[in-house]
Amino acid sequence: MGVVNVTPDSFSDGGQFLDPDRAIAHGIELLNEGADIIDVGGESTRPGEKDFVSADEEKRRVLPVIGGILNQAPDALISIDTYKAETAKAALDVGAEVVNDVSGFTWDENMLPTLRANTCGCVLMHTRGRPEEWRNQPPLDSREVVPLVVEGLRHLTERALLGGLHRERIVLDPGFGFGKRMDENFSLLAGLAELHQLQFPLLSGTSRKSFLARAAAFRLGGPDSSRLAGTIATVTASILQGAHLVRVHDVRETVEAARVADAILQAQNSTEQAAEGVTRKL
Repeated sequence: MGVVNVTPDSFSDGGQFLDPDRAIAHGIELLNEGADIIDVGGESTRPGEKDFVSADEEKRRVLPVIGGILNQAPDALISIDTYKAETAKAALDVGAEVVNDVSGFTWDENMLPTLRANTCGCVLMHTRGRPEEWRNQPPLDSREVVPLVVEGLRHLTERALLGGLHRERIVLDPGFGFGKRMDENFSLLAGLAELHQLQFPLLSGTSRKSFLARAAAFRLGGPDSSRLAGTIATVTASILQGAHLVRVHDVRETVEAARVADAILQAQNSTEQAAEGVTRKL
């Protein structure tokens, strides 16, 4: 899943693709680099106090980009990154096929009815509070992080199913960086495989997030990096723990890393099958 942020203030690439033509060109570039899905967003959800974007402004930013990408690449699979039902519906009407909601369908009471009325895919994310609350939340013990996320996602998926969404339409995202402090993100990544107990496909979104740069700078004694190396490390770790999708800014490099991780998994599966065969013979 390649990221196209049509925003002035996103944490990594804010302002780079606010111009629709540049955003469209970037989306096409990501497709050519190997992205399977283009995730278009019109509002930053980085930590801290901020002015929230209206649905009208969000639509003004994202709809021309979605339409422009599909005009050049009609078979492209587009995801709309929004927690607003009005934006989600408008994006679906112009050709988006997935709604990626960082709130887990909870910040807008109309989101679930809107999704129920469509046949789109749905990404349900775990978030701990809202962006303006994240910096003041009490820290978690490392042992608390994964159980908290598992139970939070369990509650959200039950709510979504009761709200009329079919199970096969839902993908879960543990929400790296969304209300989790630096070390808490690493605890979550280390225990990512435990989320398989929920029996939904998993999306991992660690790309360029601040916890990567801080960890690298601390260990290497240098300034924050571009976060690409940290992204590759966490994407590989995610795939080896069974993540089905990864959401990234740097598609070309991540595709290469994903192929290597897939080869490791394939070799692991072959080894396990061979061992089972030997055991049966014995």
